[in-house]
Amino acid sequence: MGTTDSKLNFRKAVIQLTSKTQPIDAGDDTFWDQFWSTDVTNVQDVFTLVPAPEIRALREEAPSNLATLCYKAVEKLVKAVDNSCRTQQEQQTVLNCIRLLTRVLPYIFEDPEWRGFFWTSLPEQPRQAEEPAEESLPLAHSLLNAICDLLFCPDFTVAGKRKTGPDKAEDLQAIDSCEYIWEAGVGFAHSPARYPAHDLARTELLKLLLTCFSETMYQPPVDLHTAPNRWIQYLTSAENRHALPMFTSLLNTVCAYDPVGLGVPYNHLLFVDSTEPLVDVALQILIVTLDHDTSQGEEVATPDNLFINYLSRIHRDEDFSFVLRGFTRLLNNPLTQTYLPNSTKKVQFHQELLVFFWKMCDYNKKFLYYVLKSSDVLEILVPILFHLNDSRADQSRVGLMHIGVFILLLLSGERNFGVRLNKPYTATIPMDIPVFTGTHADLLITVFHKIITTGHQRLQPLFDCLLTILVNVSPYLKTLSMVASTKLLHLLEAFSTPWFLFSSPSNHHLVFFLLEIFNNIIQYQFDGNSNLVYTIIRKRQVFHSLASLPSDYGTIAKTLTKRTRKHLPSTSSNDNTPETPSMEGSRPALPAEPGTLKATLPDTPGIDKMTGQQSGHMMGDLVDTSDPDPAATTGLNGLSIENGRHDREDDEEFDDDNDSGQKSRNYTPSPSAETPPPPPAVADATVDSCHSIASNAAVTPTTGPALHRSPSLKGGPRNPTGNTQWVPTSDWVSSWKTKLPLQTIMRLLQVLVPQVEKICIDKGLTDESEILKFLQHGTLVGLLPVPHPILIRKYQANAGTTTWFRTYMWGVIYLRNVDPPIWYDTDVKLFEIQRV
Repeated sequence: MGTTDSKLNFRKAVIQLTSKTQPIDAGDDTFWDQFWSTDVTNVQDVFTLVPAPEIRALREEAPSNLATLCYKAVEKLVKAVDNSCRTQQEQQTVLNCIRLLTRVLPYIFEDPEWRGFFWTSLPEQPRQAEEPAEESLPLAHSLLNAICDLLFCPDFTVAGKRKTGPDKAEDLQAIDSCEYIWEAGVGFAHSPARYPAHDLARTELLKLLLTCFSETMYQPPVDLHTAPNRWIQYLTSAENRHALPMFTSLLNTVCAYDPVGLGVPYNHLLFVDSTEPLVDVALQILIVTLDHDTSQGEEVATPDNLFINYLSRIHRDEDFSFVLRGFTRLLNNPLTQTYLPNSTKKVQFHQELLVFFWKMCDYNKKFLYYVLKSSDVLEILVPILFHLNDSRADQSRVGLMHIGVFILLLLSGERNFGVRLNKPYTATIPMDIPVFTGTHADLLITVFHKIITTGHQRLQPLFDCLLTILVNVSPYLKTLSMVASTKLLHLLEAFSTPWFLFSSPSNHHLVFFLLEIFNNIIQYQFDGNSNLVYTIIRKRQVFHSLASLPSDYGTIAKTLTKRTRKHLPSTSSNDNTPETPSMEGSRPALPAEPGTLKATLPDTPGIDKMTGQQSGHMMGDLVDTSDPDPAATTGLNGLSIENGRHDREDDEEFDDDNDSGQKSRNYTPSPSAETPPPPPAVADATVDSCHSIASNAAVTPTTGPALHRSPSLKGGPRNPTGNTQWVPTSDWVSSWKTKLPLQTIMRLLQVLVPQVEKICIDKGLTDESEILKFLQHGTLVGLLPVPHPILIRKYQANAGTTTWFRTYMWGVIYLRNVDPPIWYDTDVKLFEIQRV
């Protein structure tokens, strides 16, 4: 009954605060103490008893009362620090002040006129009379200083040390917080005692800190470069004496967390885990503070971000090992399969983990090289591919798709990543992809094919990124499976249809990417890739059709007109025949459920904006048919390509520099006026017998579906004739058709097709395994054009991706903080909230 009365008294105080038209005296402690000295003991009560409409009414009709409420709450926190916050009553007062500020701050941020409120000074207090220097201290600084001090408060948020003398409280403002780092790990070897009450107090303090930082959400993206977040600037500056222990505590708390613990089944249902909410908010604090690298704008002189500085200076292998183990453990946790359903705890912060991993690799290149030096990078790759495959049909998870692809683009810029992909893959997680026996490279290709062929329309801007990743790793792929080889040829078959090539000014770039993949594998990894060579021979008509692509205007117009008039359902084998059996226990990707919230994101920057502007050859100029190499004509002066020049062992020491003959460069496609339409429906290639090799029958692309269907490889796009901004011309087609790098593949077909056909006819072969054996022992030494340099497109940060990451990160934080719903139903400006 007492609890009910306490809540009633608290509610009466809120009503009194909002209903009084006259300002309430700041010295009326009896009134103000009702907000933090009551028995309201959880944050849910505060959010329930202080409804949003009343906060807005208080802000508009009684602004002085709202200002005084904030002043008094901060004052209470400062006084608690002065008193070392030792008693239970003081600690409860602190928690209630924190909850009240967490509730009110978003409504202050959403009004531009109030945004500077916390950067004014505290009213002069009696205790400050002898310290005039503190009078000019902004309210925000007082609040942040108090939060940081309280995060290292003995017996409140950290375990106190045993005292041999009189029990005297330590002065929080003079305490050495480096001795109270929360968890062992980077830079701290001691494992302090863990208490659930301390975890809960830390969590609530960090939630308030995150709420302070959320001012970013109430500004449009364009304002963030010129008006950086002052809350984050101060916390990560040298003015915060707790910056190093705070960063270390957050990092170690995240990386040391083990959701499974001792592995007792269903223990998460029997016991409350106080650590997971702490890890959740600690991870969000980390990614938010690491986002604001103020050095990006040279024209604005801003202080250094110490969190970024500390992160970039981590260098010991044992620290890297600790951090990487944390990433792999937590990323793989939701994928763990057990005999008892739902018997192990599964964390939900994989999106924040991926953002943090991205920032770790971006700011600390030594960590990136450490990851790539070991096979543990595959423990990062597999969960990323799982989430990409699982999210491809859900438009509310388009941001997760992008962050996963961006990470793979970053990793693929390094040689060791491609080398690691040759490690055999054993299916340990259920994914609805065809069953195969092969390597992690096969898994990568198969998942990418699934995304392109069955993903939703908003993923189309990622096609360039997906193929760029495959181009980067292709020179190192030793033994592609038949499944992966077939998928690659299927993509080329789809992307090279005349209608698709003529539908957008940038669609032909996808064909250049795919041809570059085939060329890299043939030139550098011919031995061992008999499956791909066999598939190229089977689908040779695709290359012949591409080489003889019509470029006269009449055929172009006829192709586009004919395509847009077709409204027949797709005859793709994907629609009419059961798909290849998927991995055991897998489930298909599901679209977003009704009522799901999603945060809209800015447009994805083009691949030319995300890859480094480094010297090298343009893609179309790698093999220019207008000036053929003599070796390409005679086939006599080519270099040996057995095993490739860059085919080195997996355990070779990682080399930071590019390999000899390897060049990094950027390919700049023409900017498209619109999102490129998807390719037409094509029967997913299946492995035919060698009879199809002996015959010259072409594989004809099937007709796509009606225009209104969902665009994908199974669906048709918008009517290209309705786009007045783009009209393909003969000159445009000729400009890139003559640069198609087809020489290597055509030479391979010229040499091998007659041999394969002769064997099929002479020996009467009907089993493709015999053809594969022949190809395995064959060689093209001296018969191909001179091997081209390995060309890598490395990721390079830019303003577009920075804005994209910031929006995505805050959208994730907004959607995941529902208990309590800190920002729900507030007027955010950084992104739009939609229901799907």
